[in-house]
Formats: sequence, structure tokens, C-alpha cells
Amino acid sequence: MSYTSADPGPPALRLASTGTLTYGLSVGEVLGVSTLNGARLIAGRSGLDRVVQRLNVMEVPDILPWVKPNELLLTTGYPLRNTPQSLDNLIAHLDERGLAALAIKPSRYLETLPDEMIEQADRRGFPLIELPGDVGFDDILNQVLTDILNRQAAVLARTEEVHRALVQIVLCGGGLQEVVDEVATLLDVAVVMLDGEQRVLAGAGPDENIQAMRAFDAGRLASRPRGGGDHLVVPVVAGGFDHGKIIAYSPNGALRETDLGILERAATVAALVVTKQQAVAAVESKYRADFLRDILAGRAGDDDRVVAHCSGFGWDLDRPVMVVVAELDGRTRAPEDARARTPEAEAAPRTARGAEERSAQERLAAAWTTVVRRHDRGAAVASFAHEVVAVVGVDEDDAAGLSSGPIQTMVKEATALFAEHLSVRRTFSTGISRTVATPAALPDAYEQAIKAVRVGRQLHGDGAQSNFDQLGVYRLLSLVTDTEELHAFVRETLGELSGDDEPELVDLRRTLQVLLETNLNVAETARRLHFHYNTLRYRIGKLERMLGPFTEDAHLRLNLTLALHVLRMRGI
Repeated sequence: MSYTSADPGPPALRLASTGTLTYGLSVGEVLGVSTLNGARLIAGRSGLDRVVQRLNVMEVPDILPWVKPNELLLTTGYPLRNTPQSLDNLIAHLDERGLAALAIKPSRYLETLPDEMIEQADRRGFPLIELPGDVGFDDILNQVLTDILNRQAAVLARTEEVHRALVQIVLCGGGLQEVVDEVATLLDVAVVMLDGEQRVLAGAGPDENIQAMRAFDAGRLASRPRGGGDHLVVPVVAGGFDHGKIIAYSPNGALRETDLGILERAATVAALVVTKQQAVAAVESKYRADFLRDILAGRAGDDDRVVAHCSGFGWDLDRPVMVVVAELDGRTRAPEDARARTPEAEAAPRTARGAEERSAQERLAAAWTTVVRRHDRGAAVASFAHEVVAVVGVDEDDAAGLSSGPIQTMVKEATALFAEHLSVRRTFSTGISRTVATPAALPDAYEQAIKAVRVGRQLHGDGAQSNFDQLGVYRLLSLVTDTEELHAFVRETLGELSGDDEPELVDLRRTLQVLLETNLNVAETARRLHFHYNTLRYRIGKLERMLGPFTEDAHLRLNLTLALHVLRMRGI
């Protein structure tokens, strides 16, 4: 990495290839060693916080290919004695390669340093040091390198000690809060662990500092202070997944670069804790979902067993409850010509769609879990393959069918929370069952909620919210268990209009539907369908030849209306 005038100085630390933090001495600290007592800073005072990690000696004029970042370059000026013109740009070239400083013995081979060289050093914040004539390079090399190694050894020893302490916390059953508390104590600053949505998972320190860290924007969190600062941040990553970030914050700027190593160890341990928590939560969630599925399928046993088992989950089903089903809208369906496409052409988009669906389903489950827990601690919530199911307690008015206000509130809050964290807008439809008083009635209530969500979507579109008791005639039709009898009724009543194969017949069926919806108002039907009045009269005659005199027979109109309703419920 190079450093230009727009970025006057290297970072205070770097990541070695192993990921271990390598520390050095600042240029200011180097000037304080005993062998450099007589050294003088000629220019570049603003760069005294640059870090020296190694030393090099300039023996040839073309030194640039041999220098490395964070080096202190020593020279007598001998290689440059016959080329003074190259001194003007030497500082710029060294700075661009990330060197920490240049130390020169000018009196023997260089009488004076060019003004342009000194001006460049000041402008770039690149320390230019004049060495005393009686000090040997070997003395400087030995003392400075010894100090750097001692510093690195001390930092690594402290970091390793902290790592062992944090691991011990986890081995003794501690969680994120205990890890954060320990780091805050070690650094004597406020520390917080945030998830990907800036939610606080654990925090230690004054509330105002925790809220300040939560409010940091992404740009600020991406930065690393030089020479200390008011905050340090490290991502918490495990298995290629970003689980959030851990931040240390000190309003008075007391943080040091060496503290970053401790924070990185804490991030590693926090990633282990999060991974463990997720694994445990996944197992518990699956177990809860499996048992709730058994309840809704009528396989969980008698009411007493169900109530007792659910109490272990914190669920209270020994009361009047409603079943609420939330199902994502717009699930991806295979195109009609899918068989004509190659597997290779379908694989990539299908994988991407699958990942998007899983992510949306997880967000939907998280939103509903959060909202339901907020309103009813004894409710049961679980995510199934294609829907989220909640069994929510109801008060006396709800049990009597007089109100569903709390459920409506939950739907609104879940909708808002679900929309917050999705880059692509998605919606979900909700179905609400009747109130039931015993666990034995939950399978029927679940079926009612499923019918409500799917019929509601058919009738009102995506984002529908439907109560089973408010479905009208669709509620009655959905209770007919013999679907073959319903289909036979449709075929007998509508005849050729019951199929979807002929576009002309589908268009005629649409005309019939609008006629019945407008109570045979020919003018209104013509307006809705954008037909000429005479064209519609011709169509009515054709429909009566196919179906019978429905304009005169009220019973026939009722049968036709019911048949069309059944068709709208096709696939439900």
C-alpha cells in the first residue's frame, strides 16, 4: 500500500500474512533511544507517529527497489554524493513506498540538504532526521531492533493471555455478555457487540456510550485510528458469515493500536459463541417446530399431554387461542416451458432464487417471533417450510368473535419489521382462524388459517389479511372436503366454460362473471369490459344457449355464481 500527500502516513499497524498483528515503534519513540540522543529532526514533525517495524541501510543510489513499508532508512549520503539532483524527489519516492522515515549523516558526503527535499518532507509529514556523526549504524540497528522485538513480544504475550482468559469464559459457560464485560474491563472502555442490523447483542459501559456506538455510520466503523483514537472496530466472522461487529469506544481517545489485537481475539471468541448459540437455537427451533407441527396434525396426544409438554417451551395452550398463518407472496414458480430449458441454464437462477427465498423466510420468521413475543409471551411460534405459524391467546372479546384487534396490531408490526431488513420488497399474506378452546381443536383451526391466507390472496391480492369467519361463501366452500364433488359441480354447471384450454371460452366466462357481479346490468358490464352494448347482447345470447336462461332463472344464477367461486378457489 502506498501513501501519497492525500494520505500522509502509514497505518499504525499491519496484518501479517498469518493474520497476526505486527507492532513496531513510532518514529518519535525511535528518536528517544539512547544511541540517537544527538539526532535532530530536520523536517516532517507531523509524521512522528509513523511506525518503524524494520531498518535498512542505503548503500546504492537505486535503493527504491529494495525498500519496504514501515522501514527506517539509514544513509551517510555516500551513494548520492555525485547525484544531488536525485535528492529533490527522493522523499516523494520513499513516502510513496510507505517508508517510516529517512535518517542521514550529511556532514561527510553531503554538505547540505536541498531546500526542496526539506519542504517535501514537511509537506508530506515524512520525518527527515539528521544523525550525529559519532554514532554507528550497527548501534542504531541493534538497539532499535531490540526495542521493536521487545515491544512485539510484550504485545503478543498480553494478547495471548487475554485470549486464554476469554476462551476460559466460554468454556465455563459464559456468553457474549461475559466476553464483552471482560474486554471492557481489560481496556477500561465501553464495548458493544452489534449484529448485522446494528442491534445490540451485548454491551458494557455507560448507556450513552453504547448508544453512540450503535449510531456510528458504516464509514466511521470501517476506519482505524492512527496513533490511538476514540474507537476501534473488528468484524465478527465465522464460516464465511458476517455475524456483526465488536466495537470499543472511549470518548477521550484513550484507545491504542495495541488494543486492536485484544479486540480481534475477542471477535474470534465472540464468533465461537455466536456459532454455538445458533447451533443450539437451530436444534431447539426444529424441535419446537416439529412438536407444533404434530399438534396441528393431531399427532401430539391428548390435551393434558400437549399442555404439559408445551409448558416446557413456555407456551400456554390451556386457554382460548387463534391460529395465525403468515405465508410469503410471490413464491417463484417454474415457467411453463421449463422442460424445454437445459439443467445448466436453470441451475444458477434456481440457486439464487432458493437463497433469496430462504433469506426471506428467515426474516419473516424472525419478524413474527419478535412481534408475537412482544404481545404474548405464552404464544407458540414456529417456521415451517412455506409459512410461519403462531398460536396466539385471545381475550374474552376475541373468544366471542367480537374483536381481533390484537391480531391486527401484530400483523401491522410484523409487516413493518419484515420490510425493514429486505433489500428487495416482499410481502406476505396472513390468515386467521376461528377461536378454539382446546388443543384438540387446533388441527381444524390450522386448516382454517391456511384456507384464509390462500383464499384471501386469491380475492384481495398479495399482502391480504383474512379472517376465516369473514370469507363468506368461500368459507362454506372451503369446508367441503370432497373436492371431486366440487369439480363435478363446476363441470356440470359451467360445461365448456369450466376449462382454461380455449381462450375464447375463458373470455366468455369472464363476461358471465362480470354480468353476475353487476346483477345483470348490461350497461355497467359493457363499460367494465369495454364492449359495445350490442356486442354484449350478442354474448349474453351465446351464453344462454350454452348454459340456459340464467337471465330469467334465479336458481341457475346462484349455481353459476357458486361454480365461478369454486373456480376462483382452484388449487387452494
